Amino acid sequence: MTDARTPRADDALIADFLAMMAAERGASPNTLDAYRRDLEDASAWFAGRGLSFADADHEAVRGHLAALHARGLAASSTARKLSALKRMFRFLLGEGLRADDPAGRVTGPRKARPLPKILSEADVDRLLAVAAEGLDDPDRPRADRLRAARMSALLELLYATGLRVSELVALPDSAGRTKERLLAVKGKGGKERLVPLTEAARTATARWRALRDEGGAAGGPWLFPSEGGTGRLTRQVFARDLKALAAAAGLRADTVSPHVLRHAFASHLLKNGADLRVVQQLLGHADIATTQIYTHLPDERLKSLVRDLHPLGDES
Repeated sequence: MTDARTPRADDALIADFLAMMAAERGASPNTLDAYRRDLEDASAWFAGRGLSFADADHEAVRGHLAALHARGLAASSTARKLSALKRMFRFLLGEGLRADDPAGRVTGPRKARPLPKILSEADVDRLLAVAAEGLDDPDRPRADRLRAARMSALLELLYATGLRVSELVALPDSAGRTKERLLAVKGKGGKERLVPLTEAARTATARWRALRDEGGAAGGPWLFPSEGGTGRLTRQVFARDLKALAAAAGLRADTVSPHVLRHAFASHLLKNGADLRVVQQLLGHADIATTQIYTHLPDERLKSLVRDLHPLGDES
């Protein structure tokens, strides 16, 4: 019989948990990787004290959190690791592999929800303009035009739809052929939603596909193919190229990322009068509280809303 306290026993439990999260919850590969790292970290700490997920108690869980704090982890990182532990122990309880949940009563550090970085509409316009520079110049090397056309299409799509970067780079090639003004996107947990397509996004995408396929190298199943292992553009390559574009546009590279563009989509919509629930649906947020963080209103907009809409707003 295998000793329940051996590392292999925990490895098997982690593998079973991740399989459940993938099959039943539709967790993405990135989410599964994060769970694996956090649970392996906890397993190593338990093993150092002769414990495992099968027999760690309430005090052991609290001790692990204290150790994380002593390592100087940010409150957000500690809270994420505790969330992974809570899910793991609930899984073990539900599978009959434990009779209790030692993490159920453990509370983690409160984490502040920082306001996201902001790009103004002028900043976004500048990025889009610089990305499209020289696209129609026949004397420009084809490889340069390809890179520029791809970046232009990525930016126009991202700003038009507010997609997560993982959703954007995983768009099928059929998304570039649609004549509809709405695009069906599969998001977190396999949930589908419809997002709008602007004429600028459709034009930039069509231009990218035409230039991409000009030499007979069609995109296969992906709108943004790559020669890498996945066969499509990675989030990391897009983020790297976007920072280079930001620098070329005269913006601070550390203030620009794919997620910042997603926030710009949402905050600019809200600034111009969009309903918060509509923005929530477009972003694919399950909880409207998340949308409220990403779509905070500028101070002047808040002041004008109170002044114009509050019953006592016009009183001196």
